Amino acid sequence: MPDSLAAAREVVAIANRILANEGLLDAFGHVSMRHPAMPERFLISRHRAPELVQPADIVELNLDGEPAVPTSFRLYGERIIHAAIYAARPDVMAICHHHAPSVLPYAIARVELKPVYHLGALMGPKVPYWDSHDEFGDTALVVVTPEEGRSLAKALGPYWMILMGRHGATVAGASLREMVFRTIFSSRNAELQTQAKLVGGVNPLSPAEAAKAAAYNLRPAPMERAWDYWAMRLAKKEGREGAAGGKPAAAVKTKKPAAGKKALASRATKRKKRR
Repeated sequence: MPDSLAAAREVVAIANRILANEGLLDAFGHVSMRHPAMPERFLISRHRAPELVQPADIVELNLDGEPAVPTSFRLYGERIIHAAIYAARPDVMAICHHHAPSVLPYAIARVELKPVYHLGALMGPKVPYWDSHDEFGDTALVVVTPEEGRSLAKALGPYWMILMGRHGATVAGASLREMVFRTIFSSRNAELQTQAKLVGGVNPLSPAEAAKAAAYNLRPAPMERAWDYWAMRLAKKEGREGAAGGKPAAAVKTKKPAAGKKALASRATKRKKRR
């Protein structure tokens, strides 16, 4: 987790834009991270499309979903999703709520999402299902009340991802990078599960395989490798010359080797002949 609030704002903004660039977020959806120094707060963008989020857009909210620091910004209505999960799960450090097209069919059909390849195991041992209609009847299918938020957090339980009936999904992580990692690969797993069903059938990982694959891929090295890749793709799209975690390409200069005496003499002779 970043050491400073400024660094935290920067990485939350980048995570929003990475997930938008990778096709998981569009005009809607949101990313948050628990405050690096005050666990009773979390950081989330003001009401803005994720692709546009910058560090200056990040606000601090408390675990009721209200501003911990006064702000004039308009806020996301569904910030209560984040607040309720942070309040219920001290181990959660980052959250994404999204409506990825690959995942939505499972939220609509109530079909279990299963790990069908090694990176899909990042979803965890189970992806529970929650539908607001089961407890709250006819609603606008958005989570905006404390009661709805607590119900969703209770359904998530000890797991890391939950399908929200006819709405989307919410993904949590023990770090922001882990959450981004899980959000992207769980969505790709959903796409592959659908394709496998169309081709012939779904042959998911066994529980032991899933546990081993998740532990292997959630090590720091794979997550760093993936983050650097996504950050580079984002930098290229935004026209920035820097690489993730390194110096800007323009700042790295390569010196040409000095020419030897014979080479210099040969060039001088050629210039005289041309004259």
